[in-house]
Amino acid sequence: MATGTGGPTTISEADRETAVRRLQEAYAEGQFDFEELEQRLQRALAATTPDGLAEALDGLPEPLARPATRSEATLTGDALGGRIRRRGAWRVPRVLTVASALGRVRLDLSRAVIEHPVVDIQLLLGTGGASITVPRDAVVDLTALHAGLKQPRYRPRRAVRPGGPVIRISGGTGLGRLRIRHSLR
Repeated sequence: MATGTGGPTTISEADRETAVRRLQEAYAEGQFDFEELEQRLQRALAATTPDGLAEALDGLPEPLARPATRSEATLTGDALGGRIRRRGAWRVPRVLTVASALGRVRLDLSRAVIEHPVVDIQLLLGTGGASITVPRDAVVDLTALHAGLKQPRYRPRRAVRPGGPVIRISGGTGLGRLRIRHSLR
């Protein structure tokens, strides 16, 4: 909303969330270290004008405009500590991006509808942790995950029945910890 004197405009929460997501993506791509991520996130969360957000994003390349397809989805937590939670019979897209600066993420895929043989989950986490429950027969691939301060907790199943989905998890976890477990049923 513009001020009456022609001064700077205020920013919306959607603008702030977009800036936080861009910072998390840049961190996950290795463009800067965790200390710089924290500093930039603090600037973005405290910004009240577009110039303040631009300062937090200074030096980042412009994002590529790419329309989402039916097989892609993005789950974004509230920039100030919201939680992301999916459980029950929900449809899992082929590519799922999960971004949360401060909140907890809980994804339960045990009863979800998984129509693709391979599901890519890109985590863009700041200080919050994540917990992912995968189907009993799933194969989990963590090779593209950049762990921040804490290594992920995951114990692969010894015997996995063939035909289960492959869950590839990539991105970055920041200060939070990722916990992955197989469902019991």
